[in-house]
Amino acid sequence: MTQEPVISIQHINHYYGKGALRRQILFDINLEINPGEIVLMTGPSGSGKTTLLSLIGGLRSVQEGSLKFLGKELYRASQTKLVSIRRKIGYIFQAHNLLEFLTARQNVQMAVELDKYISQKEAIAKAETILRAVGLGQRINYYPDSLSGGQKQRIAIARALVNNPALILADEPTAALDKQSGRDVVELMQRLAKEQGTSILLVTHDNRILDIADRIVEMEDGILVRQSQGAVIKGKVY
Repeated sequence: MTQEPVISIQHINHYYGKGALRRQILFDINLEINPGEIVLMTGPSGSGKTTLLSLIGGLRSVQEGSLKFLGKELYRASQTKLVSIRRKIGYIFQAHNLLEFLTARQNVQMAVELDKYISQKEAIAKAETILRAVGLGQRINYYPDSLSGGQKQRIAIARALVNNPALILADEPTAALDKQSGRDVVELMQRLAKEQGTSILLVTHDNRILDIADRIVEMEDGILVRQSQGAVIKGKVY
């Protein structure tokens, strides 16, 4: 039996502004992401990558076309439905967006506690388990200002993965990291996502990590201009 795509996008158009200032940002986007698949999205700044990511994540409303997450249509979805969908997606950004006054464990624990059926004791246990999985077992009670950039990004990965989401959306997660830290971070995402069966859509300008992809899609001027299998373009620099 064929598995249903995690994300199915058909004929998505998107616009910014109104009236004379209205400008089209995305043009007839068609894309599917399958369970457990790692898809990297490349392309120049301003090509529409982050806009598409925000539509997929339910952070913006779909204006034209069809966008389904786990078979549920996001076009004309209510805010309540969008909120429930966002809870099934993990987000990782270039800025790790950690709360500086909370420890590593507390930053991750907050994500677990969005589920009102989980006790605080369970939330603490889940947060500590995932932090060990990302290699921060010795840093569970550290505050972000005493951690390196790579360690902070590992906390962000732990927070994104702790609730076993169907999809991870990552926007330039290696941009602020040195070569080795960036490599460690994406390999960690790759391993944990494969273990959990989580799909990843990762926006990047970082040519050094293209080889982790099952597939690479390239955006240019709001159009998906190319899709390649990851293995085909290993080592290729855009």
